[in-house]
Amino acid sequence: MEYRVLGWPADGPTLRLDYRQFSYAGKFVMSNTGKAVVRVDDETSAEEARGADDGDEFDRDVLAAVAFNEDRTDSGTLWIRYVTVRQDFRGDGLGPGLVAFLAERATGRGYRRLRIAVNNPFAYEALYKAGFAYTGRQTGLAELVLERQLGDECGEETDYRERGRYQSGLDVYRARDLGDDERAFLESRVDADPPERIDAPERADV
Repeated sequence: MEYRVLGWPADGPTLRLDYRQFSYAGKFVMSNTGKAVVRVDDETSAEEARGADDGDEFDRDVLAAVAFNEDRTDSGTLWIRYVTVRQDFRGDGLGPGLVAFLAERATGRGYRRLRIAVNNPFAYEALYKAGFAYTGRQTGLAELVLERQLGDECGEETDYRERGRYQSGLDVYRARDLGDDERAFLESRVDADPPERIDAPERADV
């Protein structure tokens, strides 16, 4: 698999994702965000990933994608707006791996922090694996704001990913009306430490 930044926000990259297989597919057609992807990287895999022949309507070699842009008031902060993984590849770690990859590339461009707002405990857990931590803040849509500090800012991570902070975010979800799967997941994480932070994938563009 290949991990690649297709373009930064100023470049206006777009993606045509199959709405039947990707959540938020319509958001990736917009050109006002940067895009990064995981995609198959050889012809044989591309044929396998293509599935049913729908012509050239969709970018069929893409397995996961993120859309991101700069904070309007802080040019050192990059916001991840959407993360999506093809339905048949969910649970394989592509989402956290792609976000960790983006964090490295953002560091190389001088960004100091990466943020995302999540609306469910599964996304919360996945972002912790990618090196994020709960900030204690929520958006107006009741999404929890998570942050990963980049570059020199990483030296300020004292207690940033400690158990209490991690559990406080899960407690927010525990107080909400959730489905059985989410309830079971939250129960499984009672008193648990944050998940181990994964490394960015090695097979990536440079």
